[in-house]
Amino acid sequence: MRRSLRWTEGARRAVVVATALLCLDGVGSARAHEGEEHPAPRSGDATGAFATPAPGTYALPPLGVAADATVLTSAGRSAQLHALFGHEVVLLSFIYTRCSDAEGCPLATAVLHNLGSRLAAEPELLPRVRLLSLSFDPERDTPEVMRRYAESFLHQGIDWQFLTTSGEAELAPLLSAYRQTRVPERDEQDRETGQFAHLLRVYLIDRERRIRQVYSTSLLEPEALVADVKTLLLEASRSDAPRARVAEGSVNAALAAHVSGDVRSGYESVDFTTRSSPLEARRGRALDLAGRVREPPRGLPRVPVPSDNRITREKVSLGRRLFFDRRLSQNDTVSCAMCHVPEQGFANNEMATAVGIQGRSVRRNAPTIFNAAYLQHLFHDGRETSLEQQVWGPLLARNEMGNPSIGALIEKLRRIDDYTSAFEKAFPGRGLAIETVGMALASYERTLISGSSAFDRYLYAGEAEALSSQALDGLALFSGRAGCVGCHPIGSNQSLFTDDDFHNTGVGYEAAMGTEGRGTDGVPSSVQTQRVQAAPGVYLEVPRAIVEAVSEPRANDLGVYEITLDPADRWRYRTPTLRNVALTAPYMHDGSIPTLAGVVEFYRRGGFGNQGLDALIRPLQLDDDEVAALVAFLESLTGDDVGALVADAFAAPIGDASSPDSTASRSAGAP
Repeated sequence: MRRSLRWTEGARRAVVVATALLCLDGVGSARAHEGEEHPAPRSGDATGAFATPAPGTYALPPLGVAADATVLTSAGRSAQLHALFGHEVVLLSFIYTRCSDAEGCPLATAVLHNLGSRLAAEPELLPRVRLLSLSFDPERDTPEVMRRYAESFLHQGIDWQFLTTSGEAELAPLLSAYRQTRVPERDEQDRETGQFAHLLRVYLIDRERRIRQVYSTSLLEPEALVADVKTLLLEASRSDAPRARVAEGSVNAALAAHVSGDVRSGYESVDFTTRSSPLEARRGRALDLAGRVREPPRGLPRVPVPSDNRITREKVSLGRRLFFDRRLSQNDTVSCAMCHVPEQGFANNEMATAVGIQGRSVRRNAPTIFNAAYLQHLFHDGRETSLEQQVWGPLLARNEMGNPSIGALIEKLRRIDDYTSAFEKAFPGRGLAIETVGMALASYERTLISGSSAFDRYLYAGEAEALSSQALDGLALFSGRAGCVGCHPIGSNQSLFTDDDFHNTGVGYEAAMGTEGRGTDGVPSSVQTQRVQAAPGVYLEVPRAIVEAVSEPRANDLGVYEITLDPADRWRYRTPTLRNVALTAPYMHDGSIPTLAGVVEFYRRGGFGNQGLDALIRPLQLDDDEVAALVAFLESLTGDDVGALVADAFAAPIGDASSPDSTASRSAGAP
């Protein structure tokens, strides 16, 4: 702490009390950890008598969940702090640029700089660690000041971000959560000098956003930090070991850190273990979604907004409420979010094709809503061209939400207490009507934009170390020999990773025609049994007769032909965006390919041949390492804002289907 200060007695007591808070729980309250294993003494001890223990020979028990808040990056962009915890290990320090105390902010910055230099000597570790330095002086430390301050520290590929907040109102709860005490320094005339008395605290945070160590001045020593960082990375590697043996569908730690809820990748292997988040951890945190539309994340263009449906907070709030309300279905059982699940990439990882009311089969895979705002054609066959119109397709489809008519749904919404007033507030003078239902839902969906991925940081921010060497190899293949950019182009300033056009890859043809007659379940008739997965890595051969007895006849699917009736459009489907593609398995319009590696393998074979096969589809001369590299690149397209958007979804109200004429609701994250 600073030594030459005139403190009031109250301030002195506050600092003394704060000094005792060496452990945190929840979002930062003090507690004792009795009976838990603690790390060995540090080499930074005043006596210098103890050597730093070897990484992995000691434990760092969790001290609680790291608090979240809205912060500003040095580029002036608003972000959720949790969204920036996109690495296996994060070190968070609280500083201010004007600090002159040798044992305060300069010490923290110097030690983290030293740590980064040491990690740079071990390239395999560097991409797995992120450093965050957050100012607790937002009045003076504007984003521009933090940018200039950062310039002398950023080198050797260190992932180090310097953050601030928009003001004291945003900062105060964050300081409280992390038990940060600061006291303005005063001169002899009792005037504030712009300096602060504070306690140095640096927080070590794991990929589950749990605090694992709190460093004070006496503990903040480079060798100790290196050992602790390596200890957490070893722990993560051990926990990922079974999944690492799964060749397809594996999720790297950086990706998993973005995902709330269960990660189903690897389910086809007997080594699968659930990573489901406990319900009590699924607490929502609302975002300023309307503001995101005005300032899209890195790598994405400005969001196109219709002139007759400008974005407002009232429209977005109403649309979000409608999106999670099961009462929008005929029998109060299905909401939009039950096919477009937030923690599953706003898609559905559980089923190849969606299921509507009463378990009715839907013939196509539920596409992600992430970045749907940019699409010119909606649905797999492109039959709609605006989000405002698109929403009525699932609302009225008999096998989706099942409403008998537009009028029936409008009247139902009018009977639900306060929907009428909410629509009047969002659409003054227009109120609840067919147009405004579509406009409200579209307004929410238009805010679900996700970018600022590792790829974006590499290509558009010049962060050379943002991509691993394997992902860089994949990018070279994607842009070159594999020819993926033919349908998923990369722009010089921004990329949507879709040409928004339609192509025949052979998937639809094979499902409809194949080479043999097919039964009601789409399996060749000559096959007497069908392989059915009963559990992770466990498959049963079930007689075809049993499968057909419980199966609905497989619906034919001719793609864009069903819209245009042009024979040349048979089995052509819209090119999907690849942003967040690692989150949205299974793949293709029918969900027939369960993993990214399977998709790359499909294109390596050249798709399924047929007379209308797109000219861009051809066999690719790729070895297994190149397939893995392409998968690594595709995984790098996950936005760093996914976690924040999922948390916002968890904060949405859910209509209570047991009380159709009331406003009873609960959090989307509640049990």
